[in-house]
Amino acid sequence: MRSQDYSQDAWVQRIPKRLLISFGNSSLDYLYHVCYAKKVGYFWIGITVLFLFLPYSRNVMPKTLDGQITMEKTPSYFVTNEAPKRIHSMAKDIKLIVVVRNPVTRAISDYTQTLSKKPEIPTFEVLAFKNRTLGLIDASWSAIRIGIYALHLENWLQYFPLSQILFVSGERLIVDPAGEMAKVQDFLGLKRVVTEKHFYFNKTKGFPCLKKPEDSSAPRCLGKSKGRTHPRIDPDVIHRLRKFYKPFNMMFYQMTGQDFQWEQEEGDK
Repeated sequence: MRSQDYSQDAWVQRIPKRLLISFGNSSLDYLYHVCYAKKVGYFWIGITVLFLFLPYSRNVMPKTLDGQITMEKTPSYFVTNEAPKRIHSMAKDIKLIVVVRNPVTRAISDYTQTLSKKPEIPTFEVLAFKNRTLGLIDASWSAIRIGIYALHLENWLQYFPLSQILFVSGERLIVDPAGEMAKVQDFLGLKRVVTEKHFYFNKTKGFPCLKKPEDSSAPRCLGKSKGRTHPRIDPDVIHRLRKFYKPFNMMFYQMTGQDFQWEQEEGDK
C-alpha cells in the first residue's frame, strides 16, 4: 500500500467534488458542523463561493491531499437559477447533498432568523399573504418560495441525475443524526466513521451535539444563533400554508422517490 505524501507540494487547491446545497437553516448548518468537526473521510469544507466561475472557485478552496474530498457549502445554490448550469460546467460528475425540511417550519425558521436581525419587520402573518381575506399566499416572498422544492429541483434535474443528489431530511437529522450521517457517508463513498456514539442531544438547543466517545471533553454544539425559539404563529395561517404546500410536497416526493411525511407529521390528512 502506497504511503500518503504529506509534503508541501502534495497539498493542492482543488475544485469541490461535493457540494452542500440547501436553504440556510439550522439543519444544513448542523450537517456542515458534523462534517467539519469530524473531518469525515478526510474531507475539508471550503468557504462560500457565491458565483461559480472555475478559476475563482479553485483559488478560494483550501489545500487538500490526493484522496481527500474538497467539499463546499452554499445554502443559496439550490434556489439560484444559474447555479446548476455553472456547477455542471465546472464538474459534471459532482455529488450534491441537499438538506430539506417541512417547508412550513422552514419558512417560520427563515422569518425567525430575519426577525432577530430586523425586529421592525412586519409579522409573519402579514408577509405570508397577498390577501389574507381571500387566503392568497404570497409565493414571491423568499421565505415561502424557497419551500417550493419541486420547482427548484426541476432546474437541477436538467443537468444532474438523481443518482448524484442526496436528499437529507432535516427532521431526521435532529432525531436520528447517526442514521442520516450513515446515508451521507455511504453517498460519499466513505467508511462510516460517525456513528450514534458521537452524538449527545442538547435539550436546550433542540439539536444533537457532537462528542468524542474516547475522552471526556465537552460536546461541540451549534452556536448561539442556531436553534432560536420560533414566534407564535396564528394556527389558521399555518393551516393555510400546509394546504398551499401540499401539492408541491407531493410532486417533490414523486420526483425524489422519497416520502418525507411532512403531512403525516402535521396531522394534515
